[in-house]
Amino acid sequence: MKRLLGIILGSLAIALVYILANLLLFSSKQSDIEKIAPIKVTNAAPQHLSDAIKIKTISYDDPAMIDTASFHQFIELLYEKYPVAFGKMEHTFLGGMTMLFKWQGKRTDLKPMILMSHYDVVPVPEANLSEWKEPPFSGLIKNGEIWGRGAIDDKVGVIGIMEAVEMLISSGFQPDRTVYLSFGHDEEVMGVNGAKQVAHYLKQKGVKAEFVLDEGGYITQGLVPGMQKDVALIGTTEKGFVTLELNVDVEGGHASMPKKETAIDVLSKAIGKVNENPFPSYISKPLNDFIDYVGPEMPIGFRTVFANATLLEPVLMAVYEKAPSSNALVRTTVAPTIIEAGEKNNVLPTYARAVLNIRILPEESVNSVHEDLKEVIDDERVKIKILEKSEPASISNPDHPTYVMLDKSIKQVFGDIVISPYIMIAASDSRYFSKVSDHIYRFCPFKLNKQNIKSFHGINEKIGVEEFKDCVRFYHQLIKNGATEM
Repeated sequence: MKRLLGIILGSLAIALVYILANLLLFSSKQSDIEKIAPIKVTNAAPQHLSDAIKIKTISYDDPAMIDTASFHQFIELLYEKYPVAFGKMEHTFLGGMTMLFKWQGKRTDLKPMILMSHYDVVPVPEANLSEWKEPPFSGLIKNGEIWGRGAIDDKVGVIGIMEAVEMLISSGFQPDRTVYLSFGHDEEVMGVNGAKQVAHYLKQKGVKAEFVLDEGGYITQGLVPGMQKDVALIGTTEKGFVTLELNVDVEGGHASMPKKETAIDVLSKAIGKVNENPFPSYISKPLNDFIDYVGPEMPIGFRTVFANATLLEPVLMAVYEKAPSSNALVRTTVAPTIIEAGEKNNVLPTYARAVLNIRILPEESVNSVHEDLKEVIDDERVKIKILEKSEPASISNPDHPTYVMLDKSIKQVFGDIVISPYIMIAASDSRYFSKVSDHIYRFCPFKLNKQNIKSFHGINEKIGVEEFKDCVRFYHQLIKNGATEM
């Protein structure tokens, strides 16, 4: 008994030493960059964003519903507000209404850089209109805030970049490396006619970019578990997705003589099995990068867990599985989004249909997820069909000079905040650019917190006037830093 107790105590002592050693070696990866004096951004800039929001560039799944006149009106707005930029840069249109600008650099030996954004927005359901404090397409500037659809997703990017470019060209700045700007018109409906066409066009032209920057990461406030400081998240990858349709077709009948299982029963059991058997949570490569950058900045308790993430992975997973936003970082997620069955209250339906939206971690694949769900459902009566899919993005290196340059640009504008790589849990147009550049990053220069995170594709979307001016300052500094040799 004493020998067993000695073994247990010895093992605990070794584990404690191991944990403390890892904690001591868990050093900060944050750079020491001083904030620069903010450049002057005129009040015309917020007004330009306001004007852009007023134009209803709404993407619908049904192309027949799209008002193309509004998209052309938006393009005309850019022509009007940014004459210097249009006069200096070559520009062309792909897919009809996606804009691609080329700002020629002085040095042909440097690979170009690509800045991306999109100007289409999601619809505002009629049922939600009454919940908006200000009309969603008013572009109202009130109490220091700019209201409306596109304020943060993602006309803020288009207007912010164009404001920065107009200022730089007007000041006489010329980039060393060529700068491309890609502004998509259909990102909210897969980007097939916009960004995908741009990527194909650039590939055909032989363009190999030093880096691509699209929307994705944000300056988060109170959204990283255990962190009190603001954390700027740079997306080094993004989850893939697959939309699966589940179909059940069985014999129907009169509701007065219900069978043992109807189509609804079969489909409900299938969905129940999927919910009861979630994909496993684990520390993926990009999550491990996140741990290495954020962990050393955390309070001692969380820092100890992060320093020993491999040993204490169950503890870490228990923390991250609690909230939907953090749970999405540690596993492939499945969400039933559509269920349809039945047409009459006294008829047993012969047919039932459900749609599952699945977001896939970078180390998994569409095929592996598809096969796993077939095994979980394990019912031949449930037919599974892939409606749309996109593989997870490749993982960009947080040690690459581009990441270092992004880190520098963020801190020069926003000051001493924590900066970390992370997994973007949604999809962006940048996924089409993997053959154009090996270094794709995702970052939007505004603050995201528990109050405004719900406005993404939701209600009361808005951005502060001063916050938007900081967006312009970020893109201004980013182009100055990124358009030179790194």
